[in-house]
Amino acid sequence: MPHDMQILDALRSGEEAALITFLQTNEQPLLAFIRSRIGNQLRKKIEPEDILQEASMEAVRVLGETDLSTWDPLHWLFQICERKIIDAHRRHFASQKRDASREAALPAGSEAAGLANLLAASMTTPSQAFSRDQRQLRLLAALETLPEDQREVLRLRYLVGLPSKEIAKKFGKTDGATRVMISRALSRLQEMLSE
Repeated sequence: MPHDMQILDALRSGEEAALITFLQTNEQPLLAFIRSRIGNQLRKKIEPEDILQEASMEAVRVLGETDLSTWDPLHWLFQICERKIIDAHRRHFASQKRDASREAALPAGSEAAGLANLLAASMTTPSQAFSRDQRQLRLLAALETLPEDQREVLRLRYLVGLPSKEIAKKFGKTDGATRVMISRALSRLQEMLSE
């Protein structure tokens, strides 16, 4: 148990490595939580593991600005998973209702623009000072600098909405390798946007 306390202390002090260890240790409870909340309709569109991956990346991204001294880290992760389930539901079921004026900031009909819209929506937090439109334009420029295969996995994942298992088949890779590829592409975009 002392090892667990060390991980919790390191996590509460904002250490990314401790968060990654904590996520790996709690993968099954987190997946069980997601499965209990995801619903049958959404499960046809997205894998629980994909939601967990998105939630994990969000947790890593906001760790530095989160005070975990008053939070149970597992409860904090459950809340992030819940938000990602809501985001996925909106992405898959509310997209036809999306207000066209929100799409107007980028060139109409561009797949990259649609991808930039979706990614900007999932990466934007209320505390960020610049407008979503400006973020979308920066994101579009950042997308153009990614290698073609990384752009394509992001397009298939977030624009087409394919689960990582199907993308893996298209690329002739394992599901795990595809998830890593998606994570790296998203991390690279985050780095470019924070410069």
